[in-house]
Amino acid sequence: MRNLIWHFIDILYPKHCHLCHNRLKSNDLDDVVCLDCWSGIKKNLPPFCRRCGRNIKDNRITKHICAGCRRTNFGFDRAFSPCVYEGTIKELIYQFKYGSRNYLGKTLSRLLIDFIKEYGLEVSLFDLIIPVPLHQRKLREREFNQAQTLSEFLSAGLGLELSTKELIRVRDTATQTGLDDRQRWSNLSGSFAVGNTGKVKGKNILLIDDVFTTGATCSEAAAALKSAGAGAVFVLTLAN
Repeated sequence: MRNLIWHFIDILYPKHCHLCHNRLKSNDLDDVVCLDCWSGIKKNLPPFCRRCGRNIKDNRITKHICAGCRRTNFGFDRAFSPCVYEGTIKELIYQFKYGSRNYLGKTLSRLLIDFIKEYGLEVSLFDLIIPVPLHQRKLREREFNQAQTLSEFLSAGLGLELSTKELIRVRDTATQTGLDDRQRWSNLSGSFAVGNTGKVKGKNILLIDDVFTTGATCSEAAAALKSAGAGAVFVLTLAN
């Protein structure tokens, strides 16, 4: 009877893919994205830069560090991203972040977990998962923190402790959209602090955000954690 009811609901209110808008099939992903669109996500492939995690396109690069990172001092130890920020994943992240579709966090977190498993990232080395926080004003506007939503699914999927209160955004910065690289770094200077240093002292931390652009946001957040006594800080984002 229950299956019959759901069958009629599907006829009356069919679900459609968030991207191509075609009707979803029973084997499509979480009733939000069709498998055709999902397979169109451009993956970030090795060799990876040992700092920012982007694919190194120039085979002449030595020590597995891209040219941009050789000119930049990041506050974190290493960053990883499973996807390239274009096309399908860019649209999904936009809907997730600005379209009040926090339920997409479950689907998008699959990309992070699959990446960790595929490349053997040793999650047992980390003590805490910490999401990059939003300022309270922005959190009121958006009503959820996309990095925290991703972190909650990661915590459940990986069995790592989630900490959401220690890292604080203390400055209400302007949006990074439209700023050049130098302005992005200047805009975020001193934006983060740690409330309870005892929680992070000596801990290795997996820092979570949605997108890695210049690395300024994650670098400033990691620097605050390290100033509070944290050990290694690795960054994991959906795309770069």
